[in-house]
Amino acid sequence: MGFRLAPEHPHPAQIDDAETAYRWLLAQGYEPRNIGSTGHSIGGTLAIALPLRLLAKGEAAPGAIISISPWTDLTISNPKVDENEELDKMLSRDVLEQFRAAWLQDPAVDFTDPDISILNADLTSLPPTALHYGEYETLAGEGADFGRRLADFKILSEVRPLPGGGSTHSS
Repeated sequence: MGFRLAPEHPHPAQIDDAETAYRWLLAQGYEPRNIGSTGHSIGGTLAIALPLRLLAKGEAAPGAIISISPWTDLTISNPKVDENEELDKMLSRDVLEQFRAAWLQDPAVDFTDPDISILNADLTSLPPTALHYGEYETLAGEGADFGRRLADFKILSEVRPLPGGGSTHSS
């Protein structure tokens, strides 16, 4: 089975696929502590969402997370979305709204739901997390906010805003 993409396969297909891949690794004999959950952009979101889902089920999570430029707040309400729009070569408010509509096709979805906007999730017991984001990208504010949440929950973490003249999303 390949990784299913939206819009043909809306949420929660992608997190279901990440969980399937994780369970396959476990079936191969890998210990959870020896598995890392990693990703960039929406993959960075899934890298965090997978351990959160597993912990909510009372199951062992991967031993570490590396998340680069995750999309943590699907309300698209962080001021940096608009402040950095001219600097980010790929993402804008309009693009994020299009991605959100393609991914979350259920009109009843609450964008503040912690399963949707992981910025609102209970991060208790999340494994050590490395979080990186470009300080000039559209999602920079969300990266900073999520970094503060990691600190609030006392999660062993490394939060790195990447300085420079452009976005981690730029081509």
